[in-house]
Amino acid sequence: MSRSSEAETTTTKDFDVEATSQEEFLSELPGEVEMSLFDHLEELRSRIFYSLIAVVLSAVGCFIFVKQLVQVLEIPAQGVKFLQLAPGEYFFVSIKVAGYSGLVLASPFVLYQILQFVLPGLTRRERRLLIPVFMGSTVLFLSGLVFAYFALIPAALNFFINYGADVVEQSWSIDRYFEFVLLLLFSTGLAFQIPVIQLLLGALGIVSSKVMLSGWRYVIMGAVVLGAILTPSTDPLTQSLLAGAVLGLYFGGIGLVKLIGK
Repeated sequence: MSRSSEAETTTTKDFDVEATSQEEFLSELPGEVEMSLFDHLEELRSRIFYSLIAVVLSAVGCFIFVKQLVQVLEIPAQGVKFLQLAPGEYFFVSIKVAGYSGLVLASPFVLYQILQFVLPGLTRRERRLLIPVFMGSTVLFLSGLVFAYFALIPAALNFFINYGADVVEQSWSIDRYFEFVLLLLFSTGLAFQIPVIQLLLGALGIVSSKVMLSGWRYVIMGAVVLGAILTPSTDPLTQSLLAGAVLGLYFGGIGLVKLIGK
């Protein structure tokens, strides 16, 4: 064997060793701790308890400013008169608004508790996904809330107001209105998590971007069905807006998966 062949063989072996070492390094569990099943359940209980305390405290804090929150959520329904149709109806609406707002406000702490619970069982490769996933999930959820508040809710309300403007006077139950608004806000925020799910599936090698793109016909049908299910109203405009947003997020998620080479 010539010296050049020996050098190439040695270089190849070095690359293989380096690649193997890198693979082993990424597959390690740096935070692995030996714990019994009882210890895991005890830690899970404490994490859930801390999260619930954070949500309750945030909800109490939001209840102090619930009047301002209610006024903000009433803005899309300009010109509509709200009625309290039962004793204490506005009080229970206030609790509902404060609860949802507290959940949103405490969500970073809740995500932190989830992260601390799952972190010891993750490899270095999986840990690299955590920050992009959690940051992306938070940004997309807030984007969903903004999209629903400025686009979906006004579109739905304008449809209902204009449809019967010449026939009936617009006086709505405050409880039914806030049930509609809060459900639409949070369902849209959850629907905006689609790219995060796609990124996880692609990064873990479960589904490739090519496979995601090949099922575009089913995705369009699913987006229409999802828009009909998630929107509490029955007007086609709101359902079409949400379905269009879901499609845009899905194809945007495919682009993200392609960017990471999957």
